[in-house]
Amino acid sequence: MLADPLNVLGIEDLVRIDARASSKEDAIRQAGQLLAAAGCVAPGYDESMVRREAVANTYLGSGVAIPHGMGEDKGLVRRDAIVVLQLRDGIEWNPGQRAHLVVGIAASSDSHIAILRRLTRLIQDEARLEGLAHTDDPAVIAAALQQDSAPPTSQTPAEDLAQRREWTIDYPAGLHARPASAWAEAAKASGVMLRVRHQNEVADPRSLISLLQLGLKAGDAITLSASGEGAGKALDAFMQVVTRLTAREKADAARAAEKAKAPVRGWKPMDNPTMIAGVSASPGLAIGKVHVLASAELVVTDQPVDLATGGALLNDALVRTRAQMKALVDDTTRRLGASDAAIFQAQAGLLDDTDLITLTCQIMVEGHGVAWSWHQAIERMAGQLSALGNPVLAARAADLHDIGRRVLAHIDPGLGLGTLTDLPDEPSILVAADLSPSDTATLDIEKVAGIATALGGPTSHSAILARTLGLPSMVAGGADLLSLAAGATAIVDGDSGRLWLNPSADDIASAHAWIAEIAAKRREQEAERSNPARTADGHQVAIGANVNRPDQVAFALSQGGEGVGLMRTEFLFLERGDSPTEEEQRAIYRDMVDALEDRPLIVRALDIGGDKQVPHLDLPREENPFLGVRGARLLLRRPDLLEPQLRALYGAAKGGGDLSIMFPMITSASELLALRERCEAIRVELDAPAVPIGIMIEVPAAAVQADKLAAHADFFSIGTNDLTQYVLAIDRQNPELASEADSLHPAVLRLIAMTVAGAKRHDRWVGVCGGIAGDPFGAALLVGLGVSELSMTPRDIPSVKARIRSAALPALQALAARALEAESAADVRALDGEAG
Repeated sequence: MLADPLNVLGIEDLVRIDARASSKEDAIRQAGQLLAAAGCVAPGYDESMVRREAVANTYLGSGVAIPHGMGEDKGLVRRDAIVVLQLRDGIEWNPGQRAHLVVGIAASSDSHIAILRRLTRLIQDEARLEGLAHTDDPAVIAAALQQDSAPPTSQTPAEDLAQRREWTIDYPAGLHARPASAWAEAAKASGVMLRVRHQNEVADPRSLISLLQLGLKAGDAITLSASGEGAGKALDAFMQVVTRLTAREKADAARAAEKAKAPVRGWKPMDNPTMIAGVSASPGLAIGKVHVLASAELVVTDQPVDLATGGALLNDALVRTRAQMKALVDDTTRRLGASDAAIFQAQAGLLDDTDLITLTCQIMVEGHGVAWSWHQAIERMAGQLSALGNPVLAARAADLHDIGRRVLAHIDPGLGLGTLTDLPDEPSILVAADLSPSDTATLDIEKVAGIATALGGPTSHSAILARTLGLPSMVAGGADLLSLAAGATAIVDGDSGRLWLNPSADDIASAHAWIAEIAAKRREQEAERSNPARTADGHQVAIGANVNRPDQVAFALSQGGEGVGLMRTEFLFLERGDSPTEEEQRAIYRDMVDALEDRPLIVRALDIGGDKQVPHLDLPREENPFLGVRGARLLLRRPDLLEPQLRALYGAAKGGGDLSIMFPMITSASELLALRERCEAIRVELDAPAVPIGIMIEVPAAAVQADKLAAHADFFSIGTNDLTQYVLAIDRQNPELASEADSLHPAVLRLIAMTVAGAKRHDRWVGVCGGIAGDPFGAALLVGLGVSELSMTPRDIPSVKARIRSAALPALQALAARALEAESAADVRALDGEAG
């Protein structure tokens, strides 16, 4: 039988009623000094208690803190004991956490387990805790800490606090994780005790899990109450937060409903399988088993450690995960907006949830390892949410599992998130929060049939690469994608941007038939792919391919490509952990020239920034990389990147071939002139031949001044993806606005027409290497606008050529004129089919 530390000291030595402390450290030191004064610990134990607080939070929740010494200082404990400071006014323990009962523990054995078990049960009884925080009788506190009984059940009606307000839930999806996290943040900042009651169940609004366990649905009547000094004012402020969320929740629900009701352009199921709506990113239909990135089953071994070591491990993992989540929230806020970032903000809030931390500590003090204890706490809490019978809240269990995995990865790297290397052998539907361009570029297409991501945009480079790989892809599917069960059958429609879950046998057969029909149509187009893109009246358009590496050239030519209209050199940097040397670059460019056998090659200089970040370049973090130092701006500031690339390009040109250099993100003639000056200096130094130097037209400033820039550029290539982003002021990766970021918007088309007109003043040709060049209808419009070269993903070439051959140039020009006069992108797309 373990000795009970409560029986070691007399009551008068155990509890200090109405104590005063100036700070958390002062309270900890007072507890340590009380233990020392009673002869339970050697001098210096209070220092050990303060050090432990620096590595592990000892706040259990509901106003109770349990400071104790470091594990390596157990030798300072002379006999097991506890002391209690009753702080009626409370002391801030951590931001949003106020301690009223400070229980100092000295334990050299496992005798502290009993008191911690009692405390974790006691903190579930808030009414009793409030009484203990104000009692004048130390015996009442001692008695409460000596009782092992469970907290009282809710057989008697739950009580409200002094100040109260009635409210009816009017969030369409009920109180799910995002609004609940806002409630929790507001409650922590209120400075008073708050309570939420629904019928006979109550919750501490500071606890996200406690709130979610109420299972509140739209139409549920609740009582919000508060007590303490300034309770009325604090409650009103809390109510303002609660009610202000209504507009956002209703707007989010309306957007989700609208997205779900949008007409389906591609395949339609025969039955009614569960559907998740996103945005089209790469065309085609794919069938496969769901593989959720990082969804591997966990086997967490129980490896007990002493409480101090375990606490330090857990605290360090939580600190690291908080930093990781902050970066994710910041990035998502920048890319998608605060509303979508709230998904991850809610997950981050779980890291400070007192119920979750308390349960983990309770399991740890029973003698279990920190990773095992955390995993068990996550599983239990997630199980409770899943058992509520509310599908919205049950889905939020996925948030617990996700954040749980992140913490486990920091406790034990062996329990980290899954990677792209553990894909199953059979083709699967890859589901992930998002994929980086380098992730997408290195996918094994033998193992991936299609892609569905929660985040991302249809013109991100990940989406572009999915098109290059021929993988049907949807983006912006939302967080619900991440809760899909691994192994479930799904159909991804990259044309409509939808994922259909657990389709029937009839739906699967229908999808296979659709795939076969599209394949047959593509075979017809491919049979003519080697023929030029010549309109019915003889006007010919040059067709190039967008490629990254020499080994992609053969496929591009086999699809009907007549050269490379865009070689993206940034992937030479993205696909490795360091920068390629001048010699390595020269060899790659030379291999590209040789593979093309005198066909044209346009190499775009390094285009880093925006959604293409290269960690090993150590570029400074920017609040908005798309409006920052990217493209030519970076090259002019980093000669260590520009000059080796130019030397490599001119070195490759010395061997012959049709090579051109193109600079990205040009906004002024001065930038172009500075770059041309560097080109000429290196050309002369290497005694290399002159090569055409062109620029990307990606920003409105360049399009508007096309006539001025054409005086110094040999050609233009319009990047319609970025141009659309800057013209419409829409982040190209924002899924909420993705459907509005349409490159066929009349404003974008007018700038393309302006660019063509400016180029003609100096007899320069204009190409397009952005997304609409590979859209057959978009390509038809571009030809009508006067564009003379189109470069695209190789797989798009046959269908684009077929579309151009189907009409005469005057018809395409008339079509383009009508598009320029349209009011919206939808009106422009409605013209599809009028040019043959």
